[in-house]
Amino acid sequence: MDEFSFRDGTLWCEQTPLREVAEKFGTPTYVYSASTLVDHYVRFAKAFESIDPLICFSAKALSNVHLLRLLGDQGAGIDTVSGGELHRALLAGVDPERIVLAGVGKSADELREAVRRDIRCINVESEEEVALLARIAREEGGRPRLAIRVNPDIAPDLRTPARTTTAVRGVKFGVDIERAAALFSRAAGDGFLRPEGIHVHIGSPIFDPQVYAMAIERVLALVADIEAAGNPVTTINLGGGFPAEYTEGSAPGWDEFADAICPRLEGFVHRGGQIIFEPGRTIAANAGVLLAAVRYRKQAGERELVVIDAGMTHIARAAMYDSYHFMWPVSPVNGAIPSSRDQESVDDLVAYDVVGPICESSDYLAKGRALPAMVAGDLVAIFTAGAYGMTMTSNYNSQLRPAEVLIQGADVKLVRRRETYDDLVALEFPDDTPPSLPS
Repeated sequence: MDEFSFRDGTLWCEQTPLREVAEKFGTPTYVYSASTLVDHYVRFAKAFESIDPLICFSAKALSNVHLLRLLGDQGAGIDTVSGGELHRALLAGVDPERIVLAGVGKSADELREAVRRDIRCINVESEEEVALLARIAREEGGRPRLAIRVNPDIAPDLRTPARTTTAVRGVKFGVDIERAAALFSRAAGDGFLRPEGIHVHIGSPIFDPQVYAMAIERVLALVADIEAAGNPVTTINLGGGFPAEYTEGSAPGWDEFADAICPRLEGFVHRGGQIIFEPGRTIAANAGVLLAAVRYRKQAGERELVVIDAGMTHIARAAMYDSYHFMWPVSPVNGAIPSSRDQESVDDLVAYDVVGPICESSDYLAKGRALPAMVAGDLVAIFTAGAYGMTMTSNYNSQLRPAEVLIQGADVKLVRRRETYDDLVALEFPDDTPPSLPS
């Protein structure tokens, strides 16, 4: 599952005790396991090797340049959804031939940069975006490759949050599937565009492999219609959405998804077609934890609260999606080590509401969570935080964003320093250095 484990009464990442990381870099701090990230990418690729996909890791899940470079060195491409993510992917040294750009509201500048870099594919999401891309291509003298993102009107399984469901009729993403063939034909008639594929992303996380099977059947029917009109389709991009295990055994394995997906696409691949995937969470989530420290304990009515130094500005998922993250003290009292991250395996626990320091009632990381007794200064690890953790941080309440640390064996590398108050206000003084506080 990952390279985080309890040894000698304390939590380690690979060959490094996390208490030492907190002592050196403070809290809150995101900590990533390089071995876990690489292992998950390699195992994902192995599961789908029969269709030899281009695997473009989703930068919106984890966008640190050092982590993108680590994956790029393994052969990964990068899925980007903004000009900033495109900049990060290029800065990480990823070949433009392995970069795709998606997003429902790309700016002209973002499209122009993608055209200039001649990236692998631009996933377009509306008729007006195709028209804008054609104009930019003429101005730049380029001929960008594009895929039409379609909305196949497929409801995911019930475990997929409504806020991350992206392929039911009426949502903002993609082109209604019945309009896609005509749009593909118009793009093919423009001498400055190279429409080559269909893109679909059905939401995240998707726990039922058969949802992908349904999407593939609809995409293949669309491909047949497009090609019947004389326009070849050489790429099918199935997006991402593959789940991660927030609790052990909670998600199907990659082989189960491959069993549902690969047989349906082998014919397309055998005639020379290219498959693209855009996984993020499934590779990165369990490659990272967020280290935090207890600041206070307090009583609120009948409830026991633990206030930690990480809140919704540092890890937003619980407040946004009511999501579950396993958490545990880094060095629990009396050696209270959970079995397979199952708090029920430990006796003498306290039901805590775990809250952050943010001035919002939604700033809860857990409610009624059974944990060992804790006191101010104790370290807590919030697990499965490698995806949509750091990328969703903010400066709300003028909080400072955390540090990020990458661990490979016993090697510990700071890959993003903690923000300072000078960082916080620097952009508010565009023509000068921020003034110093009086001593």
